[in-house]
Amino acid sequence: MPGVVRFDCYEVDLAAGQLYKRGVRISLRDKSFQALALLLEHPGQVVSREELRRRLWPDEVFVDFDNNLNSAIGRLREALGDSADNPRFIETLPKHGYRFLADVSESRAEPKHARSRRARLVVLPFLNLSGDSAHEYLGDAVADEITTDLASQAPEQLAVIARTTAMHYRGRDKNVSDIGRELGVDYVVEGGVHHVRDQFTINVQLIQVSDQTHLFARKYSAEQRDIFRAMDRAASDIAERVGITSAQGSNHAVAIVRGDRGRLTGDLAVYADYIQACQFLAKLSAEGFAKAKSLLESVLARDPGFAPAYDALAEMCWAVGYMGFVPPRQAFSAGITHALRALEIDYSRAETHALLAQFHKTVEYNWPEVQREMTLALRLDPTSPLVRMRYAWSWLMPHGHMEEAVAEVESALQLDPLSLQGRTMLVILLVISHRHEKTLEAARRLLEIDPNAYWAYLSIGSTYRDQGELDKAVSAHRKAFEASGGSAAMTGWLGLTLALSGKADEASALLEHLHDMGARGYVPPTSYAWIHLGFGETGRAFEWLNRAVEECDQFMMPIKSYRFFDPIRDDPRFRALLHKMNLEP
Repeated sequence: MPGVVRFDCYEVDLAAGQLYKRGVRISLRDKSFQALALLLEHPGQVVSREELRRRLWPDEVFVDFDNNLNSAIGRLREALGDSADNPRFIETLPKHGYRFLADVSESRAEPKHARSRRARLVVLPFLNLSGDSAHEYLGDAVADEITTDLASQAPEQLAVIARTTAMHYRGRDKNVSDIGRELGVDYVVEGGVHHVRDQFTINVQLIQVSDQTHLFARKYSAEQRDIFRAMDRAASDIAERVGITSAQGSNHAVAIVRGDRGRLTGDLAVYADYIQACQFLAKLSAEGFAKAKSLLESVLARDPGFAPAYDALAEMCWAVGYMGFVPPRQAFSAGITHALRALEIDYSRAETHALLAQFHKTVEYNWPEVQREMTLALRLDPTSPLVRMRYAWSWLMPHGHMEEAVAEVESALQLDPLSLQGRTMLVILLVISHRHEKTLEAARRLLEIDPNAYWAYLSIGSTYRDQGELDKAVSAHRKAFEASGGSAAMTGWLGLTLALSGKADEASALLEHLHDMGARGYVPPTSYAWIHLGFGETGRAFEWLNRAVEECDQFMMPIKSYRFFDPIRDDPRFRALLHKMNLEP
């Protein structure tokens, strides 16, 4: 066969043993990949189980061969998002073998993912050169706008590191060589902003990392009303100097729909407050959410037509509902309103469409609408790290497509490696995928970014619990509980592990504590359910699990993947839960 074959939106590099979907690599174990390769050699034909055995295990004898093959095919279907009941790609012929259903095109062309490497660039937060602390975030706003402009110009040629990662270098004394090595970038943009009354001066420097050469250093001066045009000129000059051709004629939707600057704001101070709010939002803490909300409300009071601020409020509502700070239905209903307002102002916002998909998942379990909004978001901006993360979280994870979900988030992190949200998503996806070593590695990486990231400790504890190392699991869950300030969600996870490890008195005390918390405020129903499951009290557990589904408790979303659900999966009440979530007919 040729080195590369394609089917549907997938590309298979047979020589390298790699599977890609729309250019994003999908993790696939060796035996599953070998099975795919054999099926692709005979599209439309039946490949017998014996042929598969000879290819996958030529020199081995398995007493349990059937289960090994079934597992390999099952993992392959999961990676392709396929279904044994309604197959798009792999049809099962019971007791005989499998048939590959899709059309396969053979090509000797170089695979898309192997073609000319995109240049990589980061725009660091700009310095405040005004000497006035009131203007502290103007530099962040300028850097963000130049980042957005560059990312939309020619994404097939230039990969631009996301703002959330670039902001980690704010105020840090690191040289260009170190930053280049840490982020794997070819170019660094840095500069400063000077503001006196209505006059702005932006200093911009473009540095090549390999030899720290200054490719250019330029000043852009403008009055308030022309400041965004000045930033556009700076972005175009940077793109030209790194060899990026004009986005004119590009089929990339963002370049086409970016449109008039009026969809943003004419006030750089408003934009700066929005950027500061986003930084508080990224902390994923109750205090950060409160500060972000105050700033965003101030932004919208000054500029009611500023769509990004509505999007940020919607994202905050999703986060506080997901984390159980307020009742999910209450938070998500408010979030939907903000997201729809953002799209009313600017329907081209890919990240807002992806966020709206999350709300359709969380409030209604409306999977057709989730798919519709995510398809639109991916068409508008297929390179956005946030869109790809929301696709993994909103569609792939709830349906149990864990390999592909992990691959999407890992791909997004290539452009946003220091994103707290992205690293948190990755570690959670890994733990519910039962990939123990990678979970522990990802958790350690998350703790390097934020030593108080209780999601990292939660994932470490869950990994040890799945491995049967209950003492280690309890220790990690205690750290998660403490780092979260004793949140109700972390209390439930700790209680589950204590109950499973035989520490019944302490687990019972936590259950009582949850009831006390519930009398004063919202407690996720899963927190109670976990502890009852730990005690083996399935009747009480199902009462709380039903409430969790009704109240949109987001800890129920990985229902197809939690290992501690295995003992109750055959219970008709469990099937009823899947039915309520529209995950089974």
